[in-house]
Amino acid sequence: MTSSTNSSSRGSDSYGRGLPFLAAAACVVLTAGFGLAVFYAPSDLDQGLIQKIFYLHVPLAIVTLGGFVAGGVFAIGHLRTGDRRWDVRSYVSIHLSLVLGVAVLLTGAIWARASWGIWWEWKEPTLVSFLVVFLLYATYQPLRFSIEDPERQGRYASVFAITAGAFVPLNFMAVRMAEPLIHPRVFAAADSGLEGSMWLTFLVCLTGMALLFVTLWKYEMTSKHTAQQLRALRRALAGEESRAESRSAAPSVS
Repeated sequence: MTSSTNSSSRGSDSYGRGLPFLAAAACVVLTAGFGLAVFYAPSDLDQGLIQKIFYLHVPLAIVTLGGFVAGGVFAIGHLRTGDRRWDVRSYVSIHLSLVLGVAVLLTGAIWARASWGIWWEWKEPTLVSFLVVFLLYATYQPLRFSIEDPERQGRYASVFAITAGAFVPLNFMAVRMAEPLIHPRVFAAADSGLEGSMWLTFLVCLTGMALLFVTLWKYEMTSKHTAQQLRALRRALAGEESRAESRSAAPSVS
């Protein structure tokens, strides 16, 4: 019990290291990015002020898809080593990406309504493809919850994460090759269709969103390790033997 507690404590410390700095950096960079979006970047001639939601919507979408892919990469580590910590890392990445994915869909719908007069266009490949990816990953937690054995749950979830993670870039390439209906292809041309000030603002917002994702990832990992440590300490103080935990979609930290 002591060695398990010490191991959990070391894991919690490692994930929590640098967390305040990351959180502060994310706040500063995001504030700077949104400030640039409002006061520095020019408004689009066609869409006007509503186009500035681009600096929130697109970085959110990129980070969300990146988080899904990262979940697949962590899952490879789990299958190769059998170390459940990789499973937890994969789970947290996918969990956070699902939350951000909701924000992507909401901001996209707001932008569509203001620019095109509709909330959604089913014939637009960019919109539908992101929804397909989101719904695919929405089955991840029900899959985990349906499997009671933790070891088998982790293996099946890792296979899912790897397969779905490989689908994300393939889906992205297919969308880029498809003919757009109404959704703009900002990065399709060599000049990306952005002025220098817009590029700078976008990159600052993207960096801030990436920092926010990493901050939330480290925070959730630290929280899970700390909660596991507290449960182990309570059992030790109560003189209880380690017992199987109730079924859960979230993997436990060993």
